[in-house]
Amino acid sequence: MERILVFAGSVRNQSTNKHLATLAARAINAAGAQSTLIDLGDYELPIYNGDDEAANGIPESAKALKALFFSHHGLFIASPEYNSSFSPLLKNALDWVSRPHAKDELPLAAYRGKVAGLGAVSPGVLGGLRGLVQLRMMLGNIGVAVVPNQIAVPNGYSAFDDNGLLADKGIEQLLDATISQLVATTRAINCSSRSS
Repeated sequence: MERILVFAGSVRNQSTNKHLATLAARAINAAGAQSTLIDLGDYELPIYNGDDEAANGIPESAKALKALFFSHHGLFIASPEYNSSFSPLLKNALDWVSRPHAKDELPLAAYRGKVAGLGAVSPGVLGGLRGLVQLRMMLGNIGVAVVPNQIAVPNGYSAFDDNGLLADKGIEQLLDATISQLVATTRAINCSSRSS
């Protein structure tokens, strides 16, 4: 079964992007794959600094996070938009995961063969779309296959109903379409790599 790691680029307790990540994890399970929902707040990392890495090595929290990337076939990232980009927290986590943990490790090893689906929730009318453009570009540049479908949820503070579901059925369908494409693409790439 395909395993997909799900997380938000925010650690705020009431983060709407954490809420989207939770809905995405449920949708992944409903689509026949296995989701693992994590909170980046459980993996405290210093701001990446090459001198600090040279002096102190890779933090244990970075090793634990990278191990999760290795053990999953795909990713779903719910990314808040910070000033038309994605959050420093998310960038820092992705940077630490990119670092080699062994002398003979291939560059960007934890990202090889990975498929990603993207989503965002924002108080604005674009739903975090501008940040997703930059996140999509970065992931593509480090070898992650990002599926074309994505979900950008506008008016984030009123986007969820009293049951915690997306209030707009059209937006809910976008989430389902994104997850369906993520699971299908992950399955196709995973099957291809097993048979080669």
